[in-house]
Amino acid sequence: MTTAIEQRKPTRPRRDVRHRGREAVVQMLYQWEMGGGRIDEVLRVFWAESPREDADDPSSANPSERIQAFARGLAAGVVRTVDELDPVISAAAEHWRIERMATVDRIILRLAVYEFVHEPATPARVVINEALELARTYSSDEAISFINGMLDGIRRTLERE
Repeated sequence: MTTAIEQRKPTRPRRDVRHRGREAVVQMLYQWEMGGGRIDEVLRVFWAESPREDADDPSSANPSERIQAFARGLAAGVVRTVDELDPVISAAAEHWRIERMATVDRIILRLAVYEFVHEPATPARVVINEALELARTYSSDEAISFINGMLDGIRRTLERE
């Protein structure tokens, strides 16, 4: 006989739609940067290959339309404005050339700077906190401090609150 406790499936907390979208953006931008293809093709393949929201529920569709729309907008925006974003990052990077930064760190910085500049409704502290969470998930412990310092300096330079 199976008890109710044994029958429960472990659940992980549902993350905010925007956070899950940003996670997808980091993955898509990594694929774009490493593969060198067109972003629209990266987006198409990424969403076609993404696991369903709830793999245990066969009726569950691919990640929600809200996540996809948010992530598509950010990813395409970063790629479209990368020539505008990189100089901002480079100016804040003392003794670091942007091309020498770890790829994931560079992607997280680009995403955050894009949001600073092009998503004014998102508070700067939210942008920085999200970037740090992404660094915790996808980069190293040293990257967290690096990204935090870079974004705080960029925020001040852009006079973004």
